[in-house]
Amino acid sequence: MKRLILATMLAAGMAGAAHADDALKAAIANKDRTPANVARDGARHPYETLAFFGIKPSMTVVELSPGGGWYTEILAPYLREKGKLIAAGESPTSAKEGARKYAANLTKKLESNPAMFDKVQRGVFEVPTAYDFAKPGSVDMVVTFRNIHNWTGNGDDKVKEVFKKVYDSLKPGGVFGVVDHRAPAGKAVDGSNGYLQEAYVIKMVESAGFKLAAKSEVNANPKDKADHKNGVWALPPVLANKDVDREKYLAIGESDRMTLKFVKP
Repeated sequence: MKRLILATMLAAGMAGAAHADDALKAAIANKDRTPANVARDGARHPYETLAFFGIKPSMTVVELSPGGGWYTEILAPYLREKGKLIAAGESPTSAKEGARKYAANLTKKLESNPAMFDKVQRGVFEVPTAYDFAKPGSVDMVVTFRNIHNWTGNGDDKVKEVFKKVYDSLKPGGVFGVVDHRAPAGKAVDGSNGYLQEAYVIKMVESAGFKLAAKSEVNANPKDKADHKNGVWALPPVLANKDVDREKYLAIGESDRMTLKFVKP
């Protein structure tokens, strides 16, 4: 009898995992995604990245600094029926004009397709001054994609503060998933060129109480040596140097990226 119960439980778990995978694949294949975003799937690996983080469609997930909504287009339909997506970005009433502009752009994005975005909740995440995106202990997962390098200019103490806010928002066992541009080991960087040392990111995140659960090389690119004029923005999709060495940068492709999964004990 015990074996039968165990087998039933395992089968149910496997079925749930398969359903979650199918739901994620369907969200990525959504015809309403922006064509330019879809074109970058081969460089950003959304399925492999989110599966590595362990996302499930019933989770409450916070996306920090969603920017133009590249991942929001996937997360919103994936979480729409059973879960919740909180897009945590700048405040529409921020004292900073630039922040208000980012907030307005996100509003425009969300209002452009109610069928996709109508259940997305908004939260305030404005480094280094304002954090109001989730109640303590209420979130299953927080994700951020290529944003940490933007926060480092505020100093290590402010970076640690960000990670403490993330830590506080998560339930015990909750996951913090990170992707960012990675500098080669031993190369001195400060984030100003878009790159960070993986060891630095791990140290800063763990200082908030997190434990590194796993690393993935799904977003690795060994062709990227992080030594470009204009930093990571020399590479696609920005191509900041325009026609100068354009073919070289296209051949390198998008940046080498760390993909890290942290857990709140």
